[in-house]
Amino acid sequence: MTTPSTPAGNIPPGPGGVPAAPAGPGAPMPGSGLGGRGGVFGGAPVTDPGPSRPTVNVATYTDYAAAQRAVDYLSDNQFPVETTAIVGSNLRLVENVLGRLTTGRAALAGAGSGAWFGLFIGLLFGIFTDANWFAVVFSALAIGAFWGALFGALAHGMTRGQRDFTSRSSLQASEYSVMVDAEHADAARQLITRMNWQASGAS
Repeated sequence: MTTPSTPAGNIPPGPGGVPAAPAGPGAPMPGSGLGGRGGVFGGAPVTDPGPSRPTVNVATYTDYAAAQRAVDYLSDNQFPVETTAIVGSNLRLVENVLGRLTTGRAALAGAGSGAWFGLFIGLLFGIFTDANWFAVVFSALAIGAFWGALFGALAHGMTRGQRDFTSRSSLQASEYSVMVDAEHADAARQLITRMNWQASGAS
């Protein structure tokens, strides 16, 4: 039985006779591929993104619109806004009730959705038909509205009165902070202070 020879550089054979990669500063990272030029099977090389840049809170607002105006003011004054971020804190889900939902309103909403879908189908068929184009489009719209109203009423009936209202949900934060990279924080504070003076009418 022949004993496998030791590879050059005194590297001991790894599992299955494959030499194990040496550990050390010059060793390639996993997935770096041959010569460190690409990942396994020619993929992108693995790179270290490095530490994140430190940021500073330069202003805090109770609504998003005010934070947006502050960043817009920074942009209008040639500030590097790519170094800024608007961060919302204490997020909560808010569901605003829009009104009462009855079977008739559910059917009406379903008819509207069905009519739009029927109009799309009618226009699509109208391109390839030799018949009356208006009749094809109107028929598809009417059929879509009918089935939409039917399914809307049935869907509301299946809830058995457990959700007789319409609503809209949104995510809201209790406060919005304008974060800026630490190296640009002083310039951002000066511009925001000037914006507040102008908003208050001070000269």
